[in-house]
Amino acid sequence: MCVEKFSYETNGYNREEVNQFVKHVIEQTEGIVKKCGIQQEEIAHLKEKLSSYEALEDTMKKALLNAEKASDQVKKLAREEADFVVEDAKHNASRIVNEALLKAEKIEQEADLLKKNIKIFKRKLKIIVEQQEAIVEEIETLELEE
Repeated sequence: MCVEKFSYETNGYNREEVNQFVKHVIEQTEGIVKKCGIQQEEIAHLKEKLSSYEALEDTMKKALLNAEKASDQVKKLAREEADFVVEDAKHNASRIVNEALLKAEKIEQEADLLKKNIKIFKRKLKIIVEQQEAIVEEIETLELEE
C-alpha cells in the first residue's frame, strides 16, 4: 500500500487530496469487506458440501460393511448348503450301494436255488429215463420170449 503525500495549504493538507484519498481507502475497504462476505458465503457453502460428503462417505462405509457381512453370510450359507448336499449325496450313494448289494445277494440266492432245482430236475429226469429204458428192455425181453 502506498503512502500518499499530500500538498500543504494554509490550514493544513489539501482537503480535496485528503478527501480523494479517504474515498479511495473507503472504496478499497468496502471491496475487501464485500470480498470477505462472498468468501464467507462460499466457505459456508463448502462446509455444507463437506458435511454432505462426509455423511455420504459414512453411509457408503456402512453399506460396504453390510455388503461384506452379507457376502460372508452368503459364503457361509453356500458352504453349509454344499456340505449338506455332499452329505446327502454320500448318504444316498451309500443307501443305493446297500440296496444294490442286497439285490445282488438275493439274485445270487435265487441263482443258487435255480442251480439246485436244475440238478434235482436232471436227477429226476435221469431216473425217469432210466425207468423208461428199463421198461423198454422189459418189453423187448417179453417180446423175445413170445
